[in-house]
Amino acid sequence: MSEEKEERLIIKRDGYPSPGEIVIGTVTRVMDFGAFVSLDEYENKEGMVHISEVAPGWIKDIRDHVKKGQKVVCKVLGVNPKRGHIDLSIKDVTERQKREKWQEWKNELKAFKWLEIIGEKLGLSREQLIEIGKKLIKEYDSVYEAFVECAYEGYEVLAKIVGEEFAKEMAEIARENIKPPRVKVRGYFELKSYAGDGVERIKKALMKAYDVIKKFPNIKAEIEYVGAPRYRIVLEADDYKVAEKALKSVVDTVLKTIKRLGGEGNFVREHIG
Repeated sequence: MSEEKEERLIIKRDGYPSPGEIVIGTVTRVMDFGAFVSLDEYENKEGMVHISEVAPGWIKDIRDHVKKGQKVVCKVLGVNPKRGHIDLSIKDVTERQKREKWQEWKNELKAFKWLEIIGEKLGLSREQLIEIGKKLIKEYDSVYEAFVECAYEGYEVLAKIVGEEFAKEMAEIARENIKPPRVKVRGYFELKSYAGDGVERIKKALMKAYDVIKKFPNIKAEIEYVGAPRYRIVLEADDYKVAEKALKSVVDTVLKTIKRLGGEGNFVREHIG
């Protein structure tokens, strides 16, 4: 029989995590007093979650909460490199931190796979890929972030780190797989018309916004009634400057239209936090 396929590429960090850092790990042993967790992101590092840090409240049996082989997201409470001790907490990790860490780790696993694809294409060994991956982590804190940088800035930003040929392959994969995040700008119109058909006039003014948006590529507009006399508008675009330019054009057009139709109005900007 042929040998089993080599395990997937995982590039681990050297050194120790920092106190306060959120990490991913695999439970290796469960004792009455706590659980030992192998850190998936760090080379040969294991931490311990004391039973009091597993879950809130009193714990009768730790095995009701953690099991061997389970993947867990932990917060690093303390590190003692001299003794090789890493104290972890599961209960101190918020739901938001957990979601974000899982997504970050999924992205990193995808990036490792992309490195494997490039390595296969260029005939590189596993050791060479690990060396390249560690260089990227040192420079960008994660392999995935290096791909993101490449998607935005082009292969040239990575050429000095991984070589031109490898950087070009990274750029190609990045363009195919990483979509730049969309940005949003928003605010609300306060529009009034005292004419008999005032509602129709306001509607006509707002509809002008969609005419303006058509002139801008890849922009999505949404207008909703908030409550008299307010109408919120949200613009979504690939680029913040384009979104701002489109919003200014929309505001000018809508306010000029409502004034021309005998009404009055103003615009209040809202900031998305």
